[in-house]
Amino acid sequence: MGPHHMMPRDTDAVKDAAVGRDTMRRVWGFARPYRGTIFLFLGAILLAALLALVPPFVVRAILDDAIPNEDRGQIWWLAGIAVAAALTDAVLQIFQRWCSARVGEGLIADLRSALFAKVQRLPLAFFTRTPTGTITSRLNNDVIGAQSAVTSTLGSVVSNVVVLVTTLAAMLALEWRLTILALIVLPVFIVPARRVGRRLQDISRDQMQHNAAMNTQMTERFNVSGAMLVKLFGTLDREQSQFDVRAHAVRDAGVRSAMLGRVFFVALGLVAAVGTAAIYGIGGQLVVSGDITAGTLVALAALVTRVYQPLTGLTNARVDLMTSMVSFERVFEVLDAPEPIHDRPGAVDLVSPRGEVELRDVTFRYPPAADSAIASMETQAIPGADPDVDVLAGLSLRVAPGETLALVGASGAGKSTLVSLVPRLYDVSEGAVLVDGVDVRDLTLASLRGSIGVVAQDPHLFHESIADNLRYARPDATEVDLIEACRAARIHETIAALPDGYDTIVGERGYRLSGGEKQRVAIARLLLRNPAIMILDEATSHLDNDNEAQVQASIDAALHGRTAIVIAHRLSTVRSADRIAFLEAGRIVELGSHEELLDRDGRYAAQLRVGLP
Repeated sequence: MGPHHMMPRDTDAVKDAAVGRDTMRRVWGFARPYRGTIFLFLGAILLAALLALVPPFVVRAILDDAIPNEDRGQIWWLAGIAVAAALTDAVLQIFQRWCSARVGEGLIADLRSALFAKVQRLPLAFFTRTPTGTITSRLNNDVIGAQSAVTSTLGSVVSNVVVLVTTLAAMLALEWRLTILALIVLPVFIVPARRVGRRLQDISRDQMQHNAAMNTQMTERFNVSGAMLVKLFGTLDREQSQFDVRAHAVRDAGVRSAMLGRVFFVALGLVAAVGTAAIYGIGGQLVVSGDITAGTLVALAALVTRVYQPLTGLTNARVDLMTSMVSFERVFEVLDAPEPIHDRPGAVDLVSPRGEVELRDVTFRYPPAADSAIASMETQAIPGADPDVDVLAGLSLRVAPGETLALVGASGAGKSTLVSLVPRLYDVSEGAVLVDGVDVRDLTLASLRGSIGVVAQDPHLFHESIADNLRYARPDATEVDLIEACRAARIHETIAALPDGYDTIVGERGYRLSGGEKQRVAIARLLLRNPAIMILDEATSHLDNDNEAQVQASIDAALHGRTAIVIAHRLSTVRSADRIAFLEAGRIVELGSHEELLDRDGRYAAQLRVGLP
């Protein structure tokens, strides 16, 4: 589904009808755990609406009975009833707020948890196509907007309906002719509501899209990598100009929404004022002619404002509901996104893995957007730009348990793509990837990925302590375990020399550590996991020669008895591998040991003469 504000108008009309039914059914699914509190909330609203009828009838009784009869006791008694009603109403208002907050905040937490869990399950391709700011916008702004439909809008609708019904019933009991007069202006309230609501819905969609774009720019520029890129290659004026355009678009949409809503409700207020004046004018004539009492007129005048207020509120609730539906649409759009990488029915755990990896006639092309992304979250999606090229073509390879295989080849040959298929970051287009003779699609993701450890060329560290980053691989690791892993990775002495030791916060993406230090922490994290299969994307690339030798020695010891697939860019790494696979255009064109490939004097030997990529 594309951005909603680009839909044709007639499509909007059909879509709005569907939203009211289908979306609200799904909303009730999230609200179901709070139905007890919701019913208490609605009961408090009903009781408060009935109590609000007490003051007009008290005034009528005082004017028509107590004052003419000069009954001071009755006056005090009636005034006491009004005070008791006011106090009870105050208690009910507080109780309503508690119920509303409990349901609303609970619903926000549930929606965010559901969205977070869903986003965690989405394929890696989703994150390569979707800006981070757009994702966080869905978990924040849209969730809050959706929550308001269940709490404030629901309470407003029920309260206004109850107030309207009870007030009209009371007015009919007092004087039916003036009640009919008050109802004549009803069409003036109802007719504009649909048109204004639809317009505000469109404005709300625009505002959300601009907000997401603005959040995306902030998220990408305000991390360390983004800030460094801006400072080195960008200009402050250009960045400011782009941000101003988006911020001003949000501002303009907000101004249009505010002014349209204000003009509409001011107009409705004028209509209500005219209706109230008509009640006083015609009702005053009825009092003069003796058809009704002065107390009845005052009571009716007080009640008629309670008719127009809920009418305005109901119109407002409809507008709020329509705009809130936009938020729900965006939330459910994420929840409905495809999950191509998931556990098959009957998937089994990988138990005591030996580490055998096999690729059988594998063909792979990156998935299209329809299978991996959400159109409205791709702020710069280009129609028809989905790749339809085989990155790997008919590739077959077997890595024996305990064997170290090095992958070499030019950039774009398919090395990183190949290793991403083993832990199922992507699924093959054709063929199969097997671990210990079992298709990885028939294994549970948790057990498969739990048996694989990866160190990327640019490893990611969270903005947490060194210990927390290490324990991300094994949460139950003791301090002794951390130290042993870090000693093996030749990083313990460096960490121990820091003022806070293992409690040192590494900064966003680990930027408080040098490249070599960050790489060795990542290697320690890998060693701590102790996987059967290791995937290393040139894990020593950021180390100097002295550190490289030390870390390479620790890696060689860790690899003993384990399967390793290494994307190699250094000759030292290639030579230590049991076999070398040379990739070209998604195919293995040469396979063998370092000495064997040199003897063949083919592409591998030629590549060595000009230097490995």
